[in-house]
Amino acid sequence: MIRRLEVFLNRKIRVNFKNYYQRQDVQKLENKNFVLISRNCWGGQVYQWLNLPYNTPFVGLFLFGPCYMKLLSNFDEYMNMNLQFREVSKYPDAYNNHPIGLLGDIEIHFQHYKTKQEAKSKWNRRKARMLKYDKSNYFFSICDRRGVTNSDIEEFHKLKYKNKISFSFNKIPSLTNLQHIKFIQDLSKKKGAPPNGRKRFKLTFLYFDLVHYLNTGNVLRTRFKQ
Repeated sequence: MIRRLEVFLNRKIRVNFKNYYQRQDVQKLENKNFVLISRNCWGGQVYQWLNLPYNTPFVGLFLFGPCYMKLLSNFDEYMNMNLQFREVSKYPDAYNNHPIGLLGDIEIHFQHYKTKQEAKSKWNRRKARMLKYDKSNYFFSICDRRGVTNSDIEEFHKLKYKNKISFSFNKIPSLTNLQHIKFIQDLSKKKGAPPNGRKRFKLTFLYFDLVHYLNTGNVLRTRFKQ
């Protein structure tokens, strides 16, 4: 309970002094050409925080766990496919009130886009921008939401990508490396599904130095550790 209260209070400090912390991070950032591959809005929040253009098409969207893991297992092949669309998701608990993209058998849910045309235009433009950068500067992330299991996160860390980081609210005993962040449930967390990408981004700074990670590829833990 004490640690949960600490998380809550530190969140409040970050909110109240947001502009100060943001200016500090923008000034410290040296690697401005990084590419974030994120299955939800966490990645887009990073670019917005650092006042950078989106160097990735993975913005304003989400993927269910099985599709995301399949995408990562054969990333180059899927990213070379043309984006198509379907009307109804293959996932029973999905909402079908936004454009649902397809890369082969991979579903991409463009939840923050109004039309297929908008989703496809921005996807293609940002994908072209992403492909200009070396893969050594790609940063992959995953979190325990929308069908992502502990086993998926374990498999994620076995993938041969240079820069990887994972987030969960459950302890995964097999993962003791610095690249796995276990969040503490703070007092503002509601019961039910784990927080979405936006809310999770706000917790990020309590656990590791984001800018140091983007500059060096190394995870430097901050106040709260596992």
